[in-house]
Amino acid sequence: MQFFSSSGDLIADRRFEFAKDLEKRGDFAGAADLYAQAAEAAPDFASAWFALGEVKVRLGDTIAAIAAFRRACAADPEDRHGASVQLARLTGATAPMPAGYVRALFDQYAKHYDLSLLEGLDYRGPQLLFDAVSAACAALGREFWFDRALDLGCGTGLAGVVFAPRVDSLNGVDLSVAMIDRACSTGRYSHLHLGDTLEFLASQYDACADLIIAADSLPYCSDLGPLASAVARLLEGAGLFAFTVETHDSGGVILRETLRYAHGEDHVRTALADAGLDCVSLTSASSRREKSIPVPGLVVVAAKLASTLPPREVTS
Repeated sequence: MQFFSSSGDLIADRRFEFAKDLEKRGDFAGAADLYAQAAEAAPDFASAWFALGEVKVRLGDTIAAIAAFRRACAADPEDRHGASVQLARLTGATAPMPAGYVRALFDQYAKHYDLSLLEGLDYRGPQLLFDAVSAACAALGREFWFDRALDLGCGTGLAGVVFAPRVDSLNGVDLSVAMIDRACSTGRYSHLHLGDTLEFLASQYDACADLIIAADSLPYCSDLGPLASAVARLLEGAGLFAFTVETHDSGGVILRETLRYAHGEDHVRTALADAGLDCVSLTSASSRREKSIPVPGLVVVAAKLASTLPPREVTS
């Protein structure tokens, strides 16, 4: 599914429709010509600029593609098409995913999200996280029970359904209204918050959670450092941070062709250590398939280091 916003110009919209039909038939050169005409007729037609950029990529014209994606960004400051993500892929840069793009993507995806993941992609992230947290609790000698948990990028609530029986109070946060609505229908969450994850974490008080999970939301996060630091502030002593990421053999962070970030093990470990979080377990495991092939991934559980806890007041 691709986001579309009308230009408000009937002629420009008609040319866009003709171009889309040519693209479906494989006539990329013809489609590019019509997308360009549509964009010229309505210079702020972000959907036309974005589609032109995609077709130019198929034609191997990277310079023209970059120019078109930049025009799409300028025409839609929210970047609901994800033009900046395409630019990152073409230039090799790593940049935060625009909130407008992630929101639009999952608002469209929400209705068929669970079916697509569980059957189409053989998704098993929540169960992998649950098993990893269970093992971590056993290794740390703590009860597998949490008073206050946060589900980052909760989506439709798949992870919430799995973890709720082990949590007294579970809060979720997601950018997508449609996803939040689906998560609410599970009845598993105490509270659900609509908004950006980092902004949500910044609004919470220190040591307010003893479990924070992120199942399949971090592929939309480039640098894990700021997130890990925010999580560390919110975790109370002995609190756990459990998450899944897609990974790759090289170091650092890369943007895959699927427009999802893959994090090298070195980046994950550095982000956790810099935030004062101790890596309890880091296991290679695939949480989903693409084209029937397992996507390389990591399942990680980290705990707050004792040295990061505020000093206790001594009373006489």
